[in-house]
Amino acid sequence: MTRLLHTLLAADAPSFAVIHREHEPVLDVLVGDVVDVDRLADIPLDGAEVLALVPFRQVRERGFAAHDDGAPIRCLVVRDRESLDVDEAIAVLPRHPVVVGDLEVDVSDADYAAVVRHVIDDEIGRGEGANFVIRREFTGSTDASPAEAVLGWLRQLLEHETGAYWTFALSTPGLAAVGATPERHVSSIDGVVSMNPISGTFRHGDAARDDDALLAFLDDVKEREELVMVVDEELKMMSAVCPEGGRIRGPFLKRMSRLTHTEYLLEGRSALDPREVLRRTMFAPTVTGSPMGNACAVIARHEPTPRGYYAGVLARFTPRPGGYDVDAPILIRTAYLDGAGRVRVPVGATLVRHSDPEGEVAETRAKAAGVLTALGALRRASAPERGLEADHLDTLLKARNDRLAAFWRSPQAARPSQATSALVIDAGDDFTTMLAHQLRHLGLDARVAQWHAVDHDPTEDLVVFGPGPGDPRDRSDPRIARLRDLIAARLETQRPLLAVCLSHQLLADLAGLGIAPLPAPRQGVQLEVDVFGQRAAIGFTTPSRPSRRRARRRRGSGSRWPRMPRPASSMRCAGPAWHPCRGTSSRSPRPTGSRCWSDSSTAYSQVRRSFVSRPPRPARADDPALRGVWQGVADMRSHGMC
Repeated sequence: MTRLLHTLLAADAPSFAVIHREHEPVLDVLVGDVVDVDRLADIPLDGAEVLALVPFRQVRERGFAAHDDGAPIRCLVVRDRESLDVDEAIAVLPRHPVVVGDLEVDVSDADYAAVVRHVIDDEIGRGEGANFVIRREFTGSTDASPAEAVLGWLRQLLEHETGAYWTFALSTPGLAAVGATPERHVSSIDGVVSMNPISGTFRHGDAARDDDALLAFLDDVKEREELVMVVDEELKMMSAVCPEGGRIRGPFLKRMSRLTHTEYLLEGRSALDPREVLRRTMFAPTVTGSPMGNACAVIARHEPTPRGYYAGVLARFTPRPGGYDVDAPILIRTAYLDGAGRVRVPVGATLVRHSDPEGEVAETRAKAAGVLTALGALRRASAPERGLEADHLDTLLKARNDRLAAFWRSPQAARPSQATSALVIDAGDDFTTMLAHQLRHLGLDARVAQWHAVDHDPTEDLVVFGPGPGDPRDRSDPRIARLRDLIAARLETQRPLLAVCLSHQLLADLAGLGIAPLPAPRQGVQLEVDVFGQRAAIGFTTPSRPSRRRARRRRGSGSRWPRMPRPASSMRCAGPAWHPCRGTSSRSPRPTGSRCWSDSSTAYSQVRRSFVSRPPRPARADDPALRGVWQGVADMRSHGMC
């Protein structure tokens, strides 16, 4: 018998939330008082359970761009709750849902397709990032009370939607919402941090074609790369939150009423305050893109209006002995109802280099369809029966891991200190957190510093210049100019350095090699290449490459163009064009040959898992700064990392 649920339709009903979590036999009814705060650290964790609606604008806490609509972090401080059997709760909810009228879309299909083309050509193609999520909104209106509307729509979702991580409804002054979100952004339960990146979308068709189409989807390069890229991005976040990094499980299929998605589960351990876990992981790359900073800037350029709560999280903080746990699904597949009766259903598509504009238009409509059907704006469609054997699907899914780095699928225990220090310079891409994690895993004392906060002459034994977006030829960019100066200064000291991706291009430019844009972007692509006589599966993100043609020396304004202190073949530096830390860089060869690789291969090996069959011979065996690193390479062999 319900004590709270049946009272929520009363005129004087308090603010409430009704939540059903995937695989649980009950749903929870929460009532309480609303408190609005400005920052995540201000969420009032004073002993009571708290449900926090976190808007997208909160990414500004991390220094990222976002249209600022002033939306607060809306907290429901729970003062009463009950749990009900799902079937019992459905019987209490309104049977006849409120129908939304005047359905429109704010960006037409043609205009959205044009935006997709523009992002692919001018953002991804120019090296601004590997993938971006651009939204549009379906809008309508209703005269019903917010509580009646969201509870009626909740019943429809509970009865007809499948595969949702959370199915929920909430009502607060001036803002109500209902949704069936498939994706957990982050949870921290008893110190176990989990993230659940979902990407790759299969739109259900008729039964006669569905099985064959699903098999084609699982083999589709675009869909595979889309998922792996967001996994890479969330591994950055796990490396920033969990001292021992994150471990990948999966992939899995998540089937909903209109769509099937592919997903992974990432797990690690952390002792951080759950609010800090949330802050460091704002927000999921599945609803923003990568790298995160540039993704937010691209969103601000191509979405003319604020996102509100779309792509934020609904974070449930539950007290436990000694602290709080948090479970925070992403606010997608959600309808918002304001005090004026305006209904919004925002949706987005992940754009990558292989995206088809018309396909992305269709994807946004399919993603909105489940919620729009619950709102009565679309007719209900039945999902086709699937004839494929589960074991066959599992085999196809597991085959995707053959091209992923084993390091991220294995426990990452701490390693003894090698008494060697490393500085990882963040050039605008949080992949540096993964690089630093791998260095620490191998026993180096590694720290990360932003490009603008680094001393001109760092004292660390090894300096790793990280990846980042942008054009390495653009000396008017302060970040590019500063990185060039830092790399040049390190070269003149003749101390070990490693330059990755964008920094690799700058190193090549300083060495006198020309930098040429690729004919087509390679963000997210994995290629098998021959490196020192061995085949290597490498994950690329760069839109440019060094040319065999030596560049003409440029003089005049801008950053200095130093004379190389020694021939490149004997310099104590190295620079892969790919991201050695990426999940897609699954294997790389033993570095041999020139003294350039001999001197710096140890640094390179610190950020790779499985490419050394024996420790390279150092050019200066008596170099004390490198002695600990040589030992680290030997340890890689003994611990099965190579």
